[in-house]
Amino acid sequence: MTNRLAAGMVIFRRFDGDWRCLMLRAYRNWDFPKGEVEPGEDPLAAAHREVSEETTLAGLDMPWGERYVETAPYRGKVARYYLGESPDGTVSLPVSLELGRPEHHEFRWVGVGEARLLAPPRLQSVIDWAAQYVMHADPAPSRSDHNP
Repeated sequence: MTNRLAAGMVIFRRFDGDWRCLMLRAYRNWDFPKGEVEPGEDPLAAAHREVSEETTLAGLDMPWGERYVETAPYRGKVARYYLGESPDGTVSLPVSLELGRPEHHEFRWVGVGEARLLAPPRLQSVIDWAAQYVMHADPAPSRSDHNP
């Protein structure tokens, strides 16, 4: 069985010199902006599209290059996450035309420690992967990294 591919971003922003990442809540589930890659769509383009559709953020920087990491399969899909930086812009949760309501109920800019507390087990390695680049490494133009 082939798993569907979803693409999204772990988005970081500096607040008073500290890095925080954007997390979205749908019901009791916290995640990063992401959604299914449409047929023929480039996964990175899908990640940018999903961020814009779910948060209204656009024009993200990618100072860490186009590297990504993928989750293990879950519920028939694999989620690929890229790293992005939002230097400014207001997050809002717009109404989805398909749902007639916003896809998410809440957003938070959180530190890595709080992200680990909010995130489900399948995202723990994604958070660790993102933190190693954002907190501890210089930006580099690598295309991809191994799966966690």
